[in-house]
Amino acid sequence: MSVIETQEERKGLDLEFARMKRLPPYVFSTVDAMKMEARRAGEDIIDLGMGNPDHGAPPHIVDKITEAIQNPRNHRYSVSRGIYKLRLAIVDWYRRRYGVEFDPDSEAIATIGAKEGLAHLALATLGPGNIVLVPNPTYPIHMYSVMIAGADVHSVPISPDRDFFEDLTRAIKGTWPRPSMMILSFPHNPTTRVVDKSFFEKIVSIARENKILIIHDFAYSDLCFDGYQAPSLFEVPEARDVGVEMFSMSKSYNMPGWRIGFVVGNKEMIGALTRIKSYLDYGIFQPIQIAATVALNGPQECVQSIVDVYQKRRDVLIDAMGRAGWEIEKPKATMFVWAKIPEPFQKMGSLEFTKLLLKEAKVAVSPGVGFGEFGEGYVRFALVENEQRIQQAARGIRQVL
Repeated sequence: MSVIETQEERKGLDLEFARMKRLPPYVFSTVDAMKMEARRAGEDIIDLGMGNPDHGAPPHIVDKITEAIQNPRNHRYSVSRGIYKLRLAIVDWYRRRYGVEFDPDSEAIATIGAKEGLAHLALATLGPGNIVLVPNPTYPIHMYSVMIAGADVHSVPISPDRDFFEDLTRAIKGTWPRPSMMILSFPHNPTTRVVDKSFFEKIVSIARENKILIIHDFAYSDLCFDGYQAPSLFEVPEARDVGVEMFSMSKSYNMPGWRIGFVVGNKEMIGALTRIKSYLDYGIFQPIQIAATVALNGPQECVQSIVDVYQKRRDVLIDAMGRAGWEIEKPKATMFVWAKIPEPFQKMGSLEFTKLLLKEAKVAVSPGVGFGEFGEGYVRFALVENEQRIQQAARGIRQVL
């Protein structure tokens, strides 16, 4: 067979990739495409869709990375589990905040953001035949990491009018084979639901009883309002028998594009993540790790300043929407507002209502259905614009309503 014939045959190949076929269409891409089209047409779109912090990292953190980047030694390959001083800072941070001790060598690992850590942990610990319990609606990677790993997702509804723990208990008892893992995140994205320590005590108890691993995504641990403080999974001592907790520097320290986070907890799970990462990456750029060490060890007033910004924006949005005729429950945590679609527009569904707000109000939000089927009937606002822009968004929405 000639080379030309071989190339012609290849043009006709029908390529199908099994892992990609497991992934559903990404709903948010529809809204993103409309948003970009409107902006290209010169329209001023107020983007309250993606949870992308709009302020920079605190100055002392920026100063440290600027200093570290001048040293050529920091430009070399790092280590995939994170430099020792960062892992030490991670365990010191947990000791100060929650009174919990971790071994920096075997119970802590740096990750390229929480998203990478979760995806690779799922890949390291799950496979075909495993069933994972995931709240629905939820942050998409919580579902998709399971699918990419070849395991199956069992959705557990989470909403204000349901008892999530009771639904979770029913799911455990009613699923066969028994679930291998549950992926949780409180404060919760997108619903902003919060829990207390007693919730985790029940979760750890039922997980140990049924030999179920726990991954707790703690990305919004700091973004709490009105006196609420989010508990750590590891305030329950037995949690390290069955679980890990992951944290992202993105929200608390305004470092989203830096891509750095960490995971602590169960030695076997941390070991599995460490091993798979050793095959897949050479670690985070070392100046970022050095700056993250300073962030964790340094003054924490900057975190409270960031929280205060989100609380003010939350209050402005809730009050402005109320004046527009859209009554929304005030969240106790996260950088989001989870809003039930007003009754006259419920039949449209969240995607079409999102399109309507984008087209008529010039406001981009996230459709609830993008976070899972039980998110239908809601939209999510991200508090990533200043107070004046939020007021402007409310005026545009009022005209639509």
